[in-house]
Order: sequence, then C-alpha cells, then structure tokens
Amino acid sequence: MSTEDKPFFDDPNAALREIAQNPAAYAHYLADFNRVVLDMQAKLEILQRETRLHCRKTRVEGDKWGQAFLRSFPVEKSLNDVLNDLKSISSGLEKSAHRRHAHDEKVEEVRKFRKERAQIKARKNAPPLQAAPETSAEQGMRSQNPGYGGPTSIYGLDRRESA
Repeated sequence: MSTEDKPFFDDPNAALREIAQNPAAYAHYLADFNRVVLDMQAKLEILQRETRLHCRKTRVEGDKWGQAFLRSFPVEKSLNDVLNDLKSISSGLEKSAHRRHAHDEKVEEVRKFRKERAQIKARKNAPPLQAAPETSAEQGMRSQNPGYGGPTSIYGLDRRESA
C-alpha cells in the first residue's frame, strides 16, 4: 500500500485539535486568518473608492442633479456592509486570541487558588504540633543558671544550698 492511498492524518481535525489546546498556536493561527482578512479589507476599500467614483460620474442623458448619486447608493451600501463585516471579523479574531490566552491564565490562577485553599484546610484539620518534653539535661542547665526564668521567691528554692 503506497502513501498516496492513506490520508495524511487519520483524523482530519487532529491538527486543529492541537492548535486549540495551545494558546500560542491558537493566536498564531488566528493571526494568519487576520492577515488574510486585512488584505481583503484593503483591496475592497480600493475597489469601493473606484466603484463609487465610477458610479457617481456615470450619468444618463436627462438626469437631474443628484440622480446619478442616488443610483450609486445601493452599490456603495453593499460594499460598505461587506467592509463593516470584515472589520468586525478582524476585531473578533483579535479578541478571540486574547480571550484564549486569558482563559489559560485564569485556569492557572484557579489551580493555584485551590491548591492554597487545600493547604489551608489541611493545616486547619491537622492536629497542632506539641513541643517535645524537656530532657533532664536541659532541666539541670536551667537550675545552674537562674536568670529571669529562675525561682521568684525563697520558697521556690528547691534543694539549694545557702550561701
């Protein structure tokens, strides 16, 4: 079986699925469409200007003032509608790319927030750590160095020798 008999992709939507999963690839793909739309828009604007000039100066014998102008309105309106649609398509493509990127940022924020909240909940539910009991060596050291933590009265002197 030759490679010509097999399709390039088993799934024709596999490439678009990959693009949809990556925000950078998504923006790049939409930017390609946007370039095509902007190129069409530029060419149609030139066509609109030339059509308007031609239609408005085409006069029929017996025309009154403004009749050629009024006859050109339907043609101009149709091209204006197409240009407005192309402008909205272009802005929609840009907006979609920005929103796709914002979506991934929002997902990361939600992940971080939920992770922090789970850690806080785990800290609340975990029993507090208790201090380790003091060893006899530490108690002996305290009795040898009575500072602020020493006995506060003469009755608190345990087995001390008098001076």
